[in-house]
Amino acid sequence: MAQRTRDRVDLLQGTLDMLILRTLLFGPAHGHQIGKHIQRTTDDLLQVQHGSLYPALHRLEEKGLVVSKWETAPDRNREFKYYRLTPSGRKQLRTEESKWKRLTGAVARIMWPVEET
Repeated sequence: MAQRTRDRVDLLQGTLDMLILRTLLFGPAHGHQIGKHIQRTTDDLLQVQHGSLYPALHRLEEKGLVVSKWETAPDRNREFKYYRLTPSGRKQLRTEESKWKRLTGAVARIMWPVEET
């Protein structure tokens, strides 16, 4: 487990925003659920700290990409702030996914160039 801790990757702000939007594509979620989804989906490689997650959620909300509402959790007698993707958020996610594909493709071409024949 110590190796995993050392291998964790710090996220760039824009990447975190994209991962949050992608997570909310599956439906409304509160902050803890969003963070856990990212962690589980990446086999614990990416762990989003509250100090990064909540400012990102507030930033996305200010931009109109997500909306939030306090609701009682179905299995608990406690309120959580649930975040939902807006139509603008869906559009922004498509834009960010496209940029991400171009970026990762460019890096891959540098890292693993195709040999000319």
